[in-house]
Order: sequence, then C-alpha cells, then structure tokens
Amino acid sequence: MSTFGGLTLRPETLRALRQLGWTAPTPIQARVIPVMMTGRDLVGQAQTGSGKTGAYAIPLVERLNATVRTLQGLVLVPTRELALQVSDEIRAIGREAGFKVVTLFGGQSIERQFADLRRHPQIAVATPGRLLDHLQRGTVRLSGVIIAILDEGDRMLDMGFLPDVSRILSQTPVSRQTALFSATMPTAIHAIAKQQMRDPVWVRIATPMPTVETVEQFYLEVAEEDKVRALRRLLNKEEIESALVFRRTKHRADRLARALRSDRRVGVLHGGMRQGARLQALRAFGEKRTPILIATNVASRGLDLPEISHVINFDMPEDVETYIHRVGRTARMGRPGTAITFVGQYDLEIFDQLQRQLGSSLKRHSLNLYR
Repeated sequence: MSTFGGLTLRPETLRALRQLGWTAPTPIQARVIPVMMTGRDLVGQAQTGSGKTGAYAIPLVERLNATVRTLQGLVLVPTRELALQVSDEIRAIGREAGFKVVTLFGGQSIERQFADLRRHPQIAVATPGRLLDHLQRGTVRLSGVIIAILDEGDRMLDMGFLPDVSRILSQTPVSRQTALFSATMPTAIHAIAKQQMRDPVWVRIATPMPTVETVEQFYLEVAEEDKVRALRRLLNKEEIESALVFRRTKHRADRLARALRSDRRVGVLHGGMRQGARLQALRAFGEKRTPILIATNVASRGLDLPEISHVINFDMPEDVETYIHRVGRTARMGRPGTAITFVGQYDLEIFDQLQRQLGSSLKRHSLNLYR
C-alpha cells in the first residue's frame, strides 16, 4: 500500500502497518491522525477497542526522530497492563523506523527500567507514580518531550492521578503537543483540557448504543447468600467458552475464586497482585487454560481480551457507566456475547437506572434457584 486509507505516511510506517495487517484506518484513526500530524492539541473520545492507540501511535512515530537519542514522546496510562499493551503497539508501529520504547510502571524491577533507559529510548509509556519516581531520581528527563499523550483520562481521574499528571506535565516544554483520550467526558476532563492544552480540537466517535449491539443482556434476581450457587448453576447450564466474572473488591474476588476452585479452573485478576501473577492470569485466560477469570474493575477497560463469550456481574456495578465498560468486554470485533447481572435487594437503585437506559435490551434470565 502506498497510503494508509488515503493518509500519506513514511514508507517505514506503512511497512509496519502492513505487517500488522492494517489496511485502512478505524474511524477514530481517520479523524485523529490528520489533526495530530499538524501538531494541534487534541481531545479524543472513543471506547476501548476503537483503535485509539494506533490513532496516536502513528503520529508519534511520524513526527518524532528515531535518530535522536533523547526522550521525545510520552504516553501516560493509568495501569501497568495498559502500559504494556500500549508499549507493544507503539513498538510494532515504530520498529521499521528504529524507534525504542521504554515501559515504566510499578511492580517491575526499577533496575531493569534503569537499563532500558540507558538505551536512550525516544518514547516512554508510563504510569504516573513510577514516572514520578524516575523524575525524582533523575533517571528520566522530560525537557525534550515534543508530544505528550494522556490515555484513559477519565480512569486517571477516578484513580486520583490528576495531581501527579499535572506535576509531570509541568516538567515538559510548554511548546509540547498534548493529546488526551477518554471513553467518557466528565467535567474534570474539560478542566484538564483548559489548564494543560492550547485550543484543542475535540474529536468524538459516537456509539449508537450504550453497549455493544451484539451483546445479549440478562439480569438474574438472586439473594446474596445464593449467589455462589447461582454462579455454579450458570456455569453448568450456559455454553460458556470463557467468562469474565466481576467483583467489586480484590478480597471478594479471591474469596469467590477459592469457592469455585474445588471443581473448576479459575483465574483471578486484581490490583493487589504482583505484576508477574497478573500477566500469568491474563495469559492463561487468553489461552483458555483457565476459562473463568474473576476480576475487579481493573479488567473492565484497557485490556485486549477479544474472545470473551460471557461477562457475569456477580457484584452489581457501582453505576451505569461501569456496567457499560464491563459489558463491553464481550461481543468485540463483531463476535456475539452474553452479559448476565446478578441483582440483589441492595442493588435496586442502580438496577432501575439500567432498566431505564437499556429498556428491552435487558431481559430476565430464565434460571430459577427457588423452585
């Protein structure tokens, strides 16, 4: 291909995209890439799985210089899993041009990161806390940053990273280009844009439905003391190839895993686990060695798990937005998927909101524990 969907790019970038099997830009890429190539600041709203990493990775490798041995591109993300995935994608897109990418996150040996930094990478993908650690140690300097990306901006707000992000950006040049991406646009995102950006272009990729159209959505009324029994019966009854089961806290996730492991292969994923254990759990789930993964909201966004047949909300999500993100983990890339939500007596307020928003899309499940 001589262009990428009509976008003129370097031959090295086009070769890398061809190797990835990318033949045309996604809607977010088609709108973001031309703007970022001009150097304008940008705020982009798009869901996970829309191709937004490529939307900023391509301008990064197009506008930066792989022959200069200084850090020129910075991507801030809220979680270590997302940092690893974003790094892999940028590395793949920039490999032909010779870009080096360093990934900086907590839970990994800082000595290893020192070694990676000594190779003079041009692009860093980092979680805010670990990047601040490097800045305090003097092992990272941001004075040469040309482009700064804030990915999953609303999640960074939820996790309390805004002060850290402001401290980090204060150490980059005022002349930098800044792009912020977020699945939702709370008021605080507008405040960040006003404080940290210069007349940004706003790009929104509208979604026709609050959840993926191909998701079959069910609810199941069940008392708290009967939830484990209900889950066991569902796992026996439903044709479940892979199930992502959501709990609100890491302690509840561990407890449910212990309850199910007597007769099932079950994995766990939450923020209290070491990085190696989290990656091992993701790998086993992706390879179907553990077809059931019990997780907190750390798995609701940012992770590339495209073949989940069922999402089960064992604990009711805190709000409708969280429900949408959780359910969006299934029925990706045009595949069908099923979501089942357990509704207890203390969940009625959120459940009423769900029913009002989803209407007939949310159906009662046929499973009856009390006959």
